[in-house]
Amino acid sequence: MQRTERIIGTVVGSAVGDALGAPFEFREAGVFRTEFPDGVGRMCGGGGWDPGEATDDTHMAVMVGESLMERKGLDLPDIFERFQRWAAGEPKDIGLQTEDVLTSGEPWDLAAALHFQITGRAAGNGSLMRASTSAVHFAAAGREATMAAARRIAALTHGDRAAWEGTAILHELVRVALDGGDPVAAVPSVLPDVDAAHRARWSTVLAPDWHPADATEFNGAAWPCLGSALWALRTTTSYEASVAAAIDLGGDTDTVAAVTGMLSGAVYGAGAIPDRWVDALHVPLPGWGSRVLRAPDLSALAQALAG
Repeated sequence: MQRTERIIGTVVGSAVGDALGAPFEFREAGVFRTEFPDGVGRMCGGGGWDPGEATDDTHMAVMVGESLMERKGLDLPDIFERFQRWAAGEPKDIGLQTEDVLTSGEPWDLAAALHFQITGRAAGNGSLMRASTSAVHFAAAGREATMAAARRIAALTHGDRAAWEGTAILHELVRVALDGGDPVAAVPSVLPDVDAAHRARWSTVLAPDWHPADATEFNGAAWPCLGSALWALRTTTSYEASVAAAIDLGGDTDTVAAVTGMLSGAVYGAGAIPDRWVDALHVPLPGWGSRVLRAPDLSALAQALAG
């Protein structure tokens, strides 16, 4: 498989997982099997989402990616300003923690840290969900560079280092997959590069015998979100099956499926994503007027980000 197929698969695969999972958010486990007993999942819409409509997960990934392209590298104040413009555009969905940070009036380099200092809670999965574009962009720079970039982007909205480390792990697993490697098998080699204070907890949820039923938090938290995505990848044999398994876990279905789709898309490539899902995909971008991106736009962005 050509690397380009994996690059496109990472970005489009995450967006498709997001849109597919959105109508099932906060519903019970087994919801996907119940909705599609014939096993052929469709972009059905619901919960305020049109069929194929991507959520904040993909909105933010696009903003990160376009900033990286237009600013010719990592410009953290620019990314933060784009996030603020989007939040002011009244998106249908925005994480409570992310909204608090972006609307606090604090500067880009203090807002998330001050939020965490006050609340003590900032390990949500919101920095994982938007990582597809940055993971593709920094992959060629190697492990140290891609993990460092992930931490810095995550820290814009998440003050808890646990979220930084999870995003860094995700970046590195995508890098491995883009190189044709096995991200599941790569986990033991990645863990030594995780901050020592957070290594044990990440080791637990990424272990080969971990199951989402073992989670001690709702999968809106960073740990079970990434752990569930890796579980869905290693217990299935196709892109389609992996995102269906992720959605069937219930809970924060759009984000768990977006992270699963990111990894699975990098492993199986864009050609493995069903056309019936890709064709329906669309990404309205609040704060940017009537602009709507579709799969070809995301494909072009992914390829440009990869150079």
